[in-house]
Amino acid sequence: MVQLIVGNKGKGKTKQLLERVNTEIKSASGNMVYLDKSSKHMYELNNKVRLIDVSTYPLRNSNEFIGFVYGIISQDHDLEAMYLDSFLKIACLEGQDVTDTLEQLKKIGDLFHITFTISISLEEKDIPESMKECIVVSL
Repeated sequence: MVQLIVGNKGKGKTKQLLERVNTEIKSASGNMVYLDKSSKHMYELNNKVRLIDVSTYPLRNSNEFIGFVYGIISQDHDLEAMYLDSFLKIACLEGQDVTDTLEQLKKIGDLFHITFTISISLEEKDIPESMKECIVVSL
């Protein structure tokens, strides 16, 4: 499953994402991972959430990012949810079409029963038509 938090930069998407993860960890039965472009939000996250600073890994494109996600999943059979902040940056998709990568994440989520909650700096009108049903917050 994919859930999208959409809106332009500076609209409060990260705050929404942090509130979601910190609320949902309280009732989670599995593990949760938070991917970000830095470790800046480390102290805002519940200590049960694993923070991964994606910038420390030399990812060059969205295909490598998808491989990175598969690697995380393969190491944690109790993974329940992944939260992706600054999606365009961490997935190497700035200025590119996000359709294929979002659809791949949707398939991965369905296959491994993982919920992906993604903060993406795009307006609702710029989200691919096939993914509009996944929008949970539009800022």
